[in-house]
Parts: sequence; C-alpha cells; structure tokens
Amino acid sequence: MSATVRSILEVKGRSVVTIGPNVTLAEAARVLEEHKIGAVVVVGMEGRIVGIFTERDVVRAIGQAGSSSLDQPVSSMMTANVFRCREETTVNELMEVMSSRRFRHVPVEDNGKLCGIISIGDVVKSRIHEIETEAEQIKAYIAG
Repeated sequence: MSATVRSILEVKGRSVVTIGPNVTLAEAARVLEEHKIGAVVVVGMEGRIVGIFTERDVVRAIGQAGSSSLDQPVSSMMTANVFRCREETTVNELMEVMSSRRFRHVPVEDNGKLCGIISIGDVVKSRIHEIETEAEQIKAYIAG
C-alpha cells in the first residue's frame, strides 16, 4: 500500500510559510530567501488559500517587467488557481500529478483550510523510503 500525504506531514510537520496577497514581490522574495524555501502559500480571509507564489514567479516577473515588478503586489504574479491535495491522497497519486503538471509544491487542504505543504523533494524522499523498506523485507524473506 502506498504511503499518504498524511504520513509525510507526520514526519516533516505541518507548518507552512504564508503571506497575504498585498505583499510586494520584493517582500515575498525576501520571505523565500529567509526561510530557504521555493514557494509560499498566499492566504486571504480565514486562512483560505488564494494563491501560491514561487521562485519561478519571481523570475517570470523580473523577466517580463524588470526590477519595477518588485514593487507590485504578489497577487499580480501568483498562481491563483492552486492545485491542492488532501491528507488521504497517496504519494503515488501526488507524484503523478506533480510530474505531469510540473508542480514542485502542492498545498494540503482539509475542509477548506491549509494544513500543510508537500514539495517534490518530500515525495521523492517518501518513495525512496518505501523502496528501501521493500528491499529490506525481500532480503529478510530470502534469508528466511
């Protein structure tokens, strides 16, 4: 049986760095750098997800409009239609979506509320652990 998003969150924790939609691109870039992360979830009223802002968005903004884009609100460059997963989502399902749609970060939502974030690195780490565990079980079985 494949591991779930819940099992990843139990290991890595559920804290998520968030910002509001009116934060400037420059401030958002500082948050990314300060926390050494590749994405922040943009939240509105009651902690609801309204977007995701990534390193790619910073590069796109500067590439399109130069340094003047850094004074714009993050809402002008964030991805507003955010793909989300649930704790019950399997790692295999999430890996398929992240690979095919080229997502590096997926927020986890429960009853409309943000409750975690999964990175492609988290997914890879989980799959490696699963494969190593299977290999150990096979070795133990063969050794009998």
